[in-house]
Amino acid sequence: MIDTLKFWLEKMMTVEFWVQALSAFKDLGPVAPILLALVESLVPALPLVAIVTINISAHGALLGFLYSWIGTTLGSLLVFLLFRRGVKKYLMRWLGHRPSIQRALQWVAGRGTGVLFVLVALPFTPSSFINIAFGLSDFDELTFMKTLVVAKLIMMLGLSLFGQTISISFSEPAFLILAALILIALIMISSRIRKKHDL
Repeated sequence: MIDTLKFWLEKMMTVEFWVQALSAFKDLGPVAPILLALVESLVPALPLVAIVTINISAHGALLGFLYSWIGTTLGSLLVFLLFRRGVKKYLMRWLGHRPSIQRALQWVAGRGTGVLFVLVALPFTPSSFINIAFGLSDFDELTFMKTLVVAKLIMMLGLSLFGQTISISFSEPAFLILAALILIALIMISSRIRKKHDL
């Protein structure tokens, strides 16, 4: 039983599993690619860059971007609301004194809306930590949700540009260099921001 569970958990952490799942449910229209992007918010080990590229390859630049944006935004909102409205009062009662929880709350206390926007808009910052930390904090709920929706839009535009460039590079190999440059730039910017904000 435990071995079977471990096997399926390991499989779910791979991109191949989700590619096959997307193919199996392609008759569901936009539901499958939206769910694929949504799952990334729940399973942080899944690479969002790969998911966006898969969606764009399967559905084209515009729809792939739209489905990815809706999915990742809904996923982040679900995690935030789960911790804000469902888990927070119980977790804080029993674990609120723990150093890790206190550090997360102190980290949020020193961050304004502008910092939140930048962190969410960058694809290589730990979105699961941000969603959980802000969910447990007293940060204004509506402000978080508005900022998240717009910042995810900006992030998806950047990732969609990368995904589209990768798709084109299959027929035009020169575009592979452009895709690599976009990816390197996104990684470097994200890394610098993460260091600046102790992430």
